[in-house]
This record gives sequence, C-alpha cells and structure tokens, in this order.
Amino acid sequence: MHVLVLFGLSLIISASASVEVKTNYHDAVGIPTASKILAEEEAILAKNVEDERIVGGALAPANAYPFFGGLLISLIGGQNSVCGSSLVSHNRLVTAAHCWFDGQRQAWQFLVVLGSNSLGFGGTRIPTSHVIMHPQYHVQSLENDVATIYLPYSIMHNANIQPIRLPSFAELSDPFVGRWAVAAGFGKTTDHQQGASTTVNHVALQVISNTACAAVYTTNFVKSSTLCTNGFGGVGICGGDSGGPLTLYTQQGPLLIGVSSFTERNNCQGGNPSGFARVTSFHSFISQHL
Repeated sequence: MHVLVLFGLSLIISASASVEVKTNYHDAVGIPTASKILAEEEAILAKNVEDERIVGGALAPANAYPFFGGLLISLIGGQNSVCGSSLVSHNRLVTAAHCWFDGQRQAWQFLVVLGSNSLGFGGTRIPTSHVIMHPQYHVQSLENDVATIYLPYSIMHNANIQPIRLPSFAELSDPFVGRWAVAAGFGKTTDHQQGASTTVNHVALQVISNTACAAVYTTNFVKSSTLCTNGFGGVGICGGDSGGPLTLYTQQGPLLIGVSSFTERNNCQGGNPSGFARVTSFHSFISQHL
C-alpha cells in the first residue's frame, strides 16, 4: 500500500501541477477494487497460495493491526465497494465519510471484517447499517471526511481484535510533524497494478506540515483538520485504502492520528503527499459516539 488513491473527488490545483482528487470514490476505486479482491481471494483459496502486495510498503504480518477493520460495502444498486476502518471501542469504529457516501454513490450496509487480513473470508464478520457521518462533511472538498460506525453488539477483545487508542487531552494539540506513522489498508500497491491487494498491507510515512501539503493541494483540500504525510520515494496511500488508520506507535501503545482520505488521482507513486482526516480535530465528534 504504497499510496492510497484519493478518496473522493475531482479537483485541479496548484500552479505547478494538476493534482486531482476524485469525488466518485466508489465507481472509480471502491467497486473495481472490491471485485478484484474478492475474485483473487477466491482463486487463492482454490490454490491455497498467498498474495503479497502494497505500494511502497509490504504485506502486513498476521495480527499486526488487531484494530483494523476491513469494510465490504454494499451500495444501493447492488454493487460492492471496499474501505478500511479502525476499531476504537468494543462496538465502535472510525472510517472516512466518503466510504458511506461519496457524493454519487450511497452505501446501505457495511460488512465489518475484524481479526482477518483478508476481506472475503475469515475473522469476525458483522453487518451494520448504523453509520454517522460528520455533520459538516463536505463532499467536494473532503473536509471533515470522517464517520463513526456502530456495531449491533460488543466485540470480545482477543489477540486478533483490539481497539486502538484515541488521542489523550494532552495530545490534542500535537501536530505530529516529523513523526513517523504507519498506514494500513487493502489499497493498490502500484499505480499500474491490475489486480488488488488480497491482504492488508502497510507502509511507514512521515507527517509533514499543512503548509507543505497545501503547496501541492491548496487550501481547498488542506484544512487545519487535515493531516498530511510525505510522499517522497513514491510512498503513501492508494486506491482502496480509504478510511483506514494512520497509526503512531507510542509508549502507551498504538495511537490513531489519521483516517485515510485522499491522494493524487491515478498517481499514487508520484511523490505527492497523502491526506488524512486529523483525528485530534475530530476528538469530540468521535467521543460523543463512543
């Protein structure tokens, strides 16, 4: 998961480059990605082999991210899409708002997959239609691109399923600039990848300032509630990674600092930043739904 291809809309910016971020996530990314993942997982089951892919990163070890929740998304109209999410309590997860509604496609159900690095099989699989998008979510700018998922019952924690820590009061003012964090998801591993990642992949990314990020995407997309990571070397998030976690490892354990939101359209390996919803900016929204 080198890069996650933006997750939401079509935008052109910057005097030096045309950087697009899609609005039609499900049609452009989610639906074809889900179809390929499920088809390839079926083939893997038949052949009993493993597939290892992720853009600029590596295949995630089993149980490396017990807080990661794969989302197999049922859209109105009958098609499937894919996103990621993060377990933050016994029965709540956090994802990107555009995974539920991208401006064109509306989901009617998430199948949350916990405790498995595969999307189509294994783990604890829980359907839910109780999803709360941030009330100020803006489809065209991906501002406030965060949503809370309600599970219908509490999940027992074990070695494979554990919630991730949310920022403490003392951490709410930390911009995390210069810190290294890890993004994880089912996203493409290269811009030209024809298939899809059938298992969760991960990549280490360094947080950069919003000023540096806005120089690429402009303030149309980079708000104070945005967190960006450096794409130098062709690393970042890509198509299918939407909603997944950006995790900072601290002495108190893994800390959720970002929710995968956008990157440059069709150019995950181009070296431009990846954009995330900054979790510290949404602490109140998330907390009120725990």
